[in-house]
Amino acid sequence: MFSLHEGSGLLLLLLLAGLQIAAEARGAPPCNPGFSEDLYTVVVPDITEKGWPLFNVKFVSCGRGGLVRFECNNPSDFRIEDNGVVYAARTLQRTPAPALPLLIKAVDTATQQQWVTQVKMMPPTQVQELAVPPVMSRNFKEIVFPSQNADSTLKRIKRDWVIPPINVPENFRGPFPHELVRIRSDHDKNRSLRYSVTGPGADQPPTGIFTISPISGELSVNKPLDREHIPSFHLRAHAVDLNGNQVENPIDIVINVIDMNDNRPEFTHQIWNGTVPEGSKPGTFVMTVTSIDKDDPKTQNGILRYKILSQNPESPSSNMFTINNKTGGIITVAAGLDREKVPQYTLIIQATDMEGSPMYGLSNTATAVIRVTDINDNPPEFTAETFSGEVPENAVNVIVANLTVTDKDQPNTPAWNAVYKITGGDPTGRFSVPTDPITNEGLVTVVKPIDYEISRTYVLTVEARNEVSLARGIHPPKQSTATVSIKVTDVNESPYFDPNPKLIRLEEGMLPESTLTMFTAQDPDRFMQQTIRYSKLSDLANWLRIDPNTGRISTIAILDRESPYVKNSLYNATFLATDNGKIPASGTGTLQIYLVDINDNAPKVYPHEAEICEKPEPNAINITALDGDLNPNAGPFAFELPHRPQDVKRNWTLTRLNGDYAQMSLKIGFLESGIYEVPIIITDSGNLPMSNTSYLRIKVCQCDMNGDCTDQQHIMAAGLGTGAIISILLCIIILLILVLMFVVWMKRRDKERQAKQLLIDPEDDVRDNILKYDEEGGGEEDQDYDLSQLQQPDTLEPDAIKPVGIRRLDERPLHPEPQYPMRSAAPHPGDIGDFINEGLKAADNDPTAPPYDSLLVFDYEGSGSTAGSLSSLNSSSSGGDQDYDYLNDWGPRFRKLADMYGGSDD
Repeated sequence: MFSLHEGSGLLLLLLLAGLQIAAEARGAPPCNPGFSEDLYTVVVPDITEKGWPLFNVKFVSCGRGGLVRFECNNPSDFRIEDNGVVYAARTLQRTPAPALPLLIKAVDTATQQQWVTQVKMMPPTQVQELAVPPVMSRNFKEIVFPSQNADSTLKRIKRDWVIPPINVPENFRGPFPHELVRIRSDHDKNRSLRYSVTGPGADQPPTGIFTISPISGELSVNKPLDREHIPSFHLRAHAVDLNGNQVENPIDIVINVIDMNDNRPEFTHQIWNGTVPEGSKPGTFVMTVTSIDKDDPKTQNGILRYKILSQNPESPSSNMFTINNKTGGIITVAAGLDREKVPQYTLIIQATDMEGSPMYGLSNTATAVIRVTDINDNPPEFTAETFSGEVPENAVNVIVANLTVTDKDQPNTPAWNAVYKITGGDPTGRFSVPTDPITNEGLVTVVKPIDYEISRTYVLTVEARNEVSLARGIHPPKQSTATVSIKVTDVNESPYFDPNPKLIRLEEGMLPESTLTMFTAQDPDRFMQQTIRYSKLSDLANWLRIDPNTGRISTIAILDRESPYVKNSLYNATFLATDNGKIPASGTGTLQIYLVDINDNAPKVYPHEAEICEKPEPNAINITALDGDLNPNAGPFAFELPHRPQDVKRNWTLTRLNGDYAQMSLKIGFLESGIYEVPIIITDSGNLPMSNTSYLRIKVCQCDMNGDCTDQQHIMAAGLGTGAIISILLCIIILLILVLMFVVWMKRRDKERQAKQLLIDPEDDVRDNILKYDEEGGGEEDQDYDLSQLQQPDTLEPDAIKPVGIRRLDERPLHPEPQYPMRSAAPHPGDIGDFINEGLKAADNDPTAPPYDSLLVFDYEGSGSTAGSLSSLNSSSSGGDQDYDYLNDWGPRFRKLADMYGGSDD
């Protein structure tokens, strides 16, 4: 079977791995039952989870087997199995106080014999503090593979051992390889075996950390371990023979990397920002700082403690804040936070592991910046007790005074923004005090008109507050209230009519120069001695007149209720009152005249025109009357036909239908077609009734079966009035005048064009010549037109009379001249294009035209000139007699000129 050897020393990296389950062979010395050690010293982690195997004790049973029962003196924390392996009964955490030794008792259930041993448990840190090097001696314990068939008197199969973890400290520096345990099988006595381990760290990544001697079974570590990288390794040990056959079941080996304090705490932020209201009570939470340690948090290496190293500024106390050493929570510890004095604090926070041990712990620092936030602990205070201002009467939305305050709170915050309230002196609400959002000043503003004649001064009491209430326990001082004295100045106010408008009731028909009423205005300026004059501002019908001094209104025309300027029997006229102040002021008043109707309008027939058939059946005309008066001066009406002319009553009959309507019809059996003017007498019902004779224009016509006229005549000529006919005639006359003017203008334009053509000399007509300017090509003979057009034929000499040999080198050759087209003296403008095309064809067929690459003649003007030669201007001496040798003395530039003119003829 396998056995595991553990090195001696205070640091025991492996506890006892198992108990011997078989007795020695026959003939062995007598067996003494009991524990293998009287005192076991083991290393356990600082924190142990429930169910973890911690260690095991070896008990020599001498064949007693299951008759031995194990007990411990602390069953609430530890549990021991029958095989001697001790487990954690709950999650255990080491306390600073030294632990008492654990007592383990073995009891023989048959004989009640007892054996006791002690176990001293030691944490890894204590081993470090004692400076015990984490090394192991060569005196190994063995991990023995459990036997499946023992050759002893015991005929039972033992279950596999539970091997406690092997603890290896991280950062161990060697020498390497460093042996940890020895694995052995009982079968190595009879044959040669080979041992191996598998798992991460051995044959799986990261490979090569652990190796095993295949012959001796010594398991070794080959390099330093890092718990923060891999906290534990799980390996499996194997035993095979030389043929590779498995001789033992694999056993699991757990290697825990024991944490060492090799990492400093690291703050998650180097600068922490927090806020706390000013005036906060002690114990007010500010913020929490956090630090992380990569070491095992279940050991002292990863347990951090916080503290404040410094505070800046140290006002009003050097210990204004404290920190929870475990959680990192910062709270206030003293009163007196005042933003107006100290707006910000800077704390240096330190985090230390090893539970804050200043000797063994590693530490790090961070900065905590605590900003003291403002609260409304300072009320606004006026800069003066009294403010003053002045305002003219009747002015509105005018700023009278600016109220200034001071506030020590943070500007542009609700605790600083001022709100003003008028608490006295303004019962009618004529003032308000809004706040200037930029300067925080109070703007005393007039919101309702002020009358100087009523009140000349105002004394206001104004209180200043903030947008938020003052902090608890703070009361507004006297300086938060001020007095504002406002003086009202008198101005010239406009006169006013009272009442306005003024309504009077009169009968229509009042004669001119009748006095209607007095319409006067009042001057509100009681303290100014002023007079008022009146004038008429609006009188659409021009019926009224007002006395400029007294305001008496009289008529200048008859008042007529039926006038178009009267609406609903009301006539409105507007008058103006003006005082004689330095700056005159005026006011308007409206006079409304209600005109009572009188019977002054006679009724008239309606409609004025009608149609009726020649025969009385089945036609009739319904008529009514129009009266401009109102009831009872209008209907009901009385309709009747006059006695004269006599044919009216002979031809027509009039029947009254009701008080407003009557019916007109033919009285005779037939009436010739035509238009008849029928007089009708209509009388209204007014007191002193009025009668009127109106004429009804009736068209008598031939009718169809439906009673409609069939002829084309109408009462009005074609339905068009005289005004429409005149308008049509005027339009026709205007159109004729416009057409006549256009024709005259066209004829005049043609005459001017013909006169301009007559003034042009045919020989000077530039259209006969083709001119080309800015030519830099082959000259005139290279163009597509005839140069002979530019010559003067009268001055040309016949070629026959020219002697041979005196022709110019650049003169045109003697060939027949091409026949170029000739233009008339006064051509039509449309033949210019034809002329150019013909000239182009003639130039293309001209054999005397030189090619483009030949010697070209420029500015050829013929063989003679009417101007004569310039040689006729005799000079004092000829060029041949002149001596040009003196030019040689003028320099090299003039020598060439001297050679040209001073040389011989050669």
